[in-house]
Amino acid sequence: MFSRSRRKIVLAIMGSLLFLFAITLSVIMIASSREIRQRNMEMLERHVELFYQEQEPGFLEGAIPGGTPMSMPDPPPGKPPLDLRPDYQLSTFYSVTFGDEGAVLAVDNGDREVYSEDELIEIAREILAGKESSGRKGNLSFIVSRRSEDTLVAFMDNTVSESGLHTLLRNVLIIGGAAVIVLFFLSLYLSKRIIRPLEENDQRQKQFISDASHELKTPVAVIGANAEILSSEIGQNEWLSNILYENERMGGLVQQLLELSRAENANVPMEQVDFSRIVTGEVLALEMLAFDQGETLESDVEENLILTGNQTQLTQVVSILIDNAIRHSTGSKIAISLKSQGHMALLSVINEGEAIPDEKMGHLFDRFYRVDEARTDNGHHFGLGLSIAKAIAEKHGGNISATCRDGKIQFSVSIPIKK
Repeated sequence: MFSRSRRKIVLAIMGSLLFLFAITLSVIMIASSREIRQRNMEMLERHVELFYQEQEPGFLEGAIPGGTPMSMPDPPPGKPPLDLRPDYQLSTFYSVTFGDEGAVLAVDNGDREVYSEDELIEIAREILAGKESSGRKGNLSFIVSRRSEDTLVAFMDNTVSESGLHTLLRNVLIIGGAAVIVLFFLSLYLSKRIIRPLEENDQRQKQFISDASHELKTPVAVIGANAEILSSEIGQNEWLSNILYENERMGGLVQQLLELSRAENANVPMEQVDFSRIVTGEVLALEMLAFDQGETLESDVEENLILTGNQTQLTQVVSILIDNAIRHSTGSKIAISLKSQGHMALLSVINEGEAIPDEKMGHLFDRFYRVDEARTDNGHHFGLGLSIAKAIAEKHGGNISATCRDGKIQFSVSIPIKK
């Protein structure tokens, strides 16, 4: 129980770190891609501006999509203008100019054979048909600039930069994926190393509880037997009555410690059991106890819920939860329900009770824990019942939880239905 919960916590932390690492790699890739493409678009806009300046010397501001003037921002201090940078001068630009009627006025394929004039014209016509003013088409970034007398479709070849992006992506996926796999197995190894001392300490505690319970069982029984014999010989005696009472409490504690030890460590036989019948039987058995406390048990049990488990332990879980509700209820009704949810059998016990602070909810299933710390004597209840119920639920592959809202406390146990 302890090791599984701690292992889940450690693995969850390791998994979160791996997820964060993967997200970081993805963000780096996305940011790099956007920066490169934004830079390419800026160079293409500069190319359009220079194109118009060459065509019309008086047109100093150039044009951008839609025919509005365009001016590039001044370069940062110490840096050359955009068109004088090496990456701009090494880039390849193309353009197709159309007249008013859609006739091709000019084609500039950069004196390269990568795209023929016919290919550039066809791509340009497809772009104009799409009504987009800028974007990407294949490895080409494009800008559509319209003026009263003509329409310019300018391209920038991104083959080199896209190839670099693809190489970067491939390397990130290969190296990053390998790093994630290595970190995953490393996290498994480290989690075992971290948890091992805790598991060993927990196992020693469990072994101590088991050994101490067995060792105490015999002397407690002997003290009880001797006290009974002495009582029959000397009659009623206040001090002897105290001995018998405390011995009985000690015997109850030893018995619960043994039950906790068996629930956590012992391999009990599993068989097909009718969980519905177990719940119904415990409700009937505890109705009189509830009546004595001025409470009634209201049950809603789905019939024929068959699962694989140990009948004695499952009966004990139901008994613990109903008894706990009876002892702590501040209302007059306790609701018990058993329903199937998918492949799980869900048992719920709800009673009215005093609100439990959030900081105490997480400790309800701890050994010897009581919500009311001032209450040290509660009959033969020592704060082990819910710990036993949790151990039994987990041994059956299920779990147990508690919630407190709107003045009602609900304990829920889910156990797999294995037919």
